[in-house]
Amino acid sequence: MTPNPSPRETPPKGMSQEKYARLKAEAKAPYKGLRKFIYGAVGASGMIGAFIFFTQLLAGRDVSSALPNLAVQLGVIALVVVLYRLEKKD
Repeated sequence: MTPNPSPRETPPKGMSQEKYARLKAEAKAPYKGLRKFIYGAVGASGMIGAFIFFTQLLAGRDVSSALPNLAVQLGVIALVVVLYRLEKKD
């Protein structure tokens, strides 16, 4: 006797195995691609901001406001890195 695979392991009639696997992955982690895109966009924004505030610090321009702003941008970058790593772990 060969056990029949459960209906959840085989794709419905007319659907390819690849598409079925992609749909199952999307059901397990909805909007994963969108979240990764947002992490990338926010990380890029943080990098640009950090670069600008770092150059302001190097130039000695408005150091009292550039230093906290640089710290905020570095915090954003760190948060995005942590969230992206958590996303990759799944």
